Amino acid sequence: MTPELIAASMFAILLIGLFMGHPLAFVLGGAAVAGTLLAGKPMLLGIVVNRIFGDVLDNYTLIAIPLFVLMARFLSDSGVTDRMFETLRLLMSNVRGGLALAVVFISILLAATTGIIGASITVMGVMALRPMLQYGYSARLTTGVIASSGCLGILIPPSIMLILMASYSPLSVGDLFAGAMVPGILLGLLYAGYVAVIARLRPELAPSVEPEEKVGRGELLRLLAIEAAPPLVLILGILGSLLAGIATATEASAIGAALALAIVILRGRFTLATFYGALKETGRTSAMILFIVIGATAFTGVFNITGGLRAVQEIIRGLDMEPWMLIAMMMVIVFLLGAFLDWTGIVLLSFPLFLPIVQEMDVSLLWFVVLMAVVLQTSFLTPPFGYALFYLRAIAPRSVATGDILIGVLPFIALIVMMCLLVALVPSLVTWLPGVLYGNT
Repeated sequence: MTPELIAASMFAILLIGLFMGHPLAFVLGGAAVAGTLLAGKPMLLGIVVNRIFGDVLDNYTLIAIPLFVLMARFLSDSGVTDRMFETLRLLMSNVRGGLALAVVFISILLAATTGIIGASITVMGVMALRPMLQYGYSARLTTGVIASSGCLGILIPPSIMLILMASYSPLSVGDLFAGAMVPGILLGLLYAGYVAVIARLRPELAPSVEPEEKVGRGELLRLLAIEAAPPLVLILGILGSLLAGIATATEASAIGAALALAIVILRGRFTLATFYGALKETGRTSAMILFIVIGATAFTGVFNITGGLRAVQEIIRGLDMEPWMLIAMMMVIVFLLGAFLDWTGIVLLSFPLFLPIVQEMDVSLLWFVVLMAVVLQTSFLTPPFGYALFYLRAIAPRSVATGDILIGVLPFIALIVMMCLLVALVPSLVTWLPGVLYGNT
C-alpha cells in the first residue's frame, strides 16, 4: 500500500473512531496499530514503543503539567477567587455590565495562576452564573462571557498547552510564555471591550447593581488589594522566576504548587480531605493528558515511519502558494479540527506536519506557534466537541437552554478570529516581549 493510502486510511480510522464516541487517546493508538498492519510492518510497533519511552516518559518538561494542575486545584480550594469576585462585583456596581466585566478581569487573573480551563470555567460558573441571571443579565451574554473568559487560561501563561507546544517544537517554554503574554491579555481586554459596548448599547442585557448593594469605594479598594495579594504573589513566583531565567518551567511549576499550598494553609482552608481531593484530581487530569500524548506519539510515529508524513508535506509544498496563504490554510485546518479534536491531539498531530514547512519559510516560528495557540482558543467553544460548552452546561441551571450557550459564545469566537488577524498582521505583538527579555524572536 502506498504512503498516501496509508495516511488516508489512518485519518479515516481516526475520524470514524471519534464519531463513534471512543476516547481520543485509544483511537489514536488504535489507528497507529492499524497503520502498521496496513503497511504490512507490525514490527514497527517496537520502534514506536521506544519512541514513547524516549519522547514522552523521559521528557522532563512534561513534569510541569501535573504540578500546574495541582497548583490550580490548591488555588481553587483557597477561596481567594470567591472573595475577589465579590469585591470586584461591588466595586464595579455603578458600571453597566460591571458583573460581566468582573468575570473577565477575574478570569484573566485566574488564567495567570492556573493554566487550565476546566478549573477556571467551573469556578467562574459557580460564582457568577446564577448571580448574573438573578440581576437580569441576558443568558446568552452570561454564558458567552463565562465560557470564553474561562478559556483564557490555555493562552495566558502559565498554560499547559504552551508547555506541551514547547516540548514538541524547537522553542523554549520561556519564549512561548513571553510570546503569548501580550496576545492573551489583549484578547481578554477585547472581551471586556465587547461587554462594555453591549452594556452601553443594550443596557437591558447587562444592567448595573441596585444602589442599596453599593459599598464605600475606599473600603472595597482595600479589600480588593488584600484579596489580590495572594494571586499576585503566585504570578510573580511563577512567571517572574521563569521569565527572569531563574527557574526552568518545571522548577517554576513546583514553586507555584508550593506557593498555592501555602496560600491554602495560611487562609485556614487546608484539610486532609481537600489535600487528597487535589491529588486525586491532579492524577486524573494528568493521566488523561498523558494518555493522549502517548496515543498521539504512537500515531505520528507510525505516520512518519510509513511515509505518510512525508507524503502529506510534499502535497502541501506542491500547492505552490504564497507563504501567507499556506499559513492561512494551516490556521483554517486547525480551526476546523478544533470542532472535533481535543487541543492536545491537534498540537501533537499538526506540529510534525506544519512546523518543518514553516521553518522553510521566512517567518518567525514563535509567531506561528503563538498564532496557532490563539486559533486553538476556538476549539473549546466550537460545537459539537467544545469542552467549555460541556463544562458550562453541567453547572448551568435548567432555565438556561443549551441553545443560549451555543449562541452566546458566537460573538466571542468572532473576537478570537479578530485577535488572530491582529496577531497575523502585527507579529511584534508576539515577538516584542521575548526580544526584550531574551534578545531573540
